[in-house]
Amino acid sequence: MRFRNLILTVAVAAALAGCTNETLDSVNLSSVKNKTEYQLSGKMVSKMRELGMQKTSPILLRIFKEEGTLEVWKANTANRFQLLKSYKICAWSGKLGPKVKEGDRQAPEGFYPLYPRQLNPNSSYYLAINTGYPNTYDKANGRTGTHLMIHGACSSSGCYSMTDEQIIEIFALARDAFKGGQESVQLQAFPFRMTAENMARHRDNPNIDFWKMLKVGYDQFEVTKRPPAVNVCERKYVFNQQSEGQFNATAQCPPMSTPPALQMAMASYDKDFRRDYEKALKKYQGMVWYEPTEAERKAVVADQRKGRELAYAPTGSSLDAGKLLKVSELEKKIAEQKGAEEAKQAALIQKEALEKAAREGKGLPVPQANPLERSVEQAAVQPEPASKSLWDLFSRNEPNASPVAPTAASPAPQAPPQPAANGQQEVPPAQDKPQVAAAPAANAQAQAAEQPAVDQAPIDQPKKRPFWKIWGN
Repeated sequence: MRFRNLILTVAVAAALAGCTNETLDSVNLSSVKNKTEYQLSGKMVSKMRELGMQKTSPILLRIFKEEGTLEVWKANTANRFQLLKSYKICAWSGKLGPKVKEGDRQAPEGFYPLYPRQLNPNSSYYLAINTGYPNTYDKANGRTGTHLMIHGACSSSGCYSMTDEQIIEIFALARDAFKGGQESVQLQAFPFRMTAENMARHRDNPNIDFWKMLKVGYDQFEVTKRPPAVNVCERKYVFNQQSEGQFNATAQCPPMSTPPALQMAMASYDKDFRRDYEKALKKYQGMVWYEPTEAERKAVVADQRKGRELAYAPTGSSLDAGKLLKVSELEKKIAEQKGAEEAKQAALIQKEALEKAAREGKGLPVPQANPLERSVEQAAVQPEPASKSLWDLFSRNEPNASPVAPTAASPAPQAPPQPAANGQQEVPPAQDKPQVAAAPAANAQAQAAEQPAVDQAPIDQPKKRPFWKIWGN
């Protein structure tokens, strides 16, 4: 009995190991002589055979940003698509939401047809598949951007970046499908799996209306397991619509209808969705999902960069870096981020101004104090000159001499004026004038009005006059 249990344990372990190896299975690039002609592994071909797929049967790609997943679906003999393999996206830039303009670092969301000409064997990022952004919908809505790829190197600036081992396998799957006669591979790029719970969790996102439009195509694939027919009219996506008129991206939609069989299937699907959505709303009542920044996602997987090139920049999953918050907590966090961003922009503007001044050979501006304010401040703090007594006249005016308190002695007699060289009378210095007793209170305001303003510049102290100079001529 114990031996039998041991055999079962080994068998289960082997099965689990097989699943793990399939997930971690990677191509040995050192043994690949021609990356564009790389042949899928025997393990992959065997799995296709088990699922009733031919090597050259059509494929479909699905991307889920939040989960960080790229899926390859392949048609079986019944022309229904099944999941063949799921890959972990190494890096995607920006946040959830569609790409709107060149340089916004957003990765595209929507439905994109991939043609053979979009396979790039000479990419700077090992291999690449151009997403075809902007598509008809993007152009109708004025969205801009170029060279948005699915490529290798694990470094993204608006692209979906895989590892080189992953992209060589995805590239080979698309190449073989085109060889089998598939005209275009449909790429479905979603912000997340559009389940009732996820739609409720993201209900406050400003992109929710756009996502609801994408969800129609998502739901129809979930029900039919076949790529939906995609058209654009009135600047919006429409899926699996029958019409005798022409679809024009910016014009009014022609009369159209949904096939009856699809309509019945979708009615049942929508009923279940609404039930699950109401449950999810109660679950998330009073809570809001905080969508992490690209930097916050990178921080979660920072250890993956160790020992690799600087260009290798995995970004991690939004599910790992994001969180549910109360509304008040989210508002506070957004305000803090806004303040930090404004400070960053102000510093950047100042830096650019300084660099411009340096390039033009101009001196850097030095802040100057307001002279008016400085004058007022000096006048306010300048002390009144102390009255001197008779005994002060005999001091040596040493710096460390202790001050002598003024006395109430009578004012010293004024020295007679010295005749000037030209015969005119010389006015004695202000310092030699005797101190005048305080005026009566009634004349205080008049004296204050007549008193001149205190000079801002420091006044040179006159030299001490000898005793005999004070009393004599």
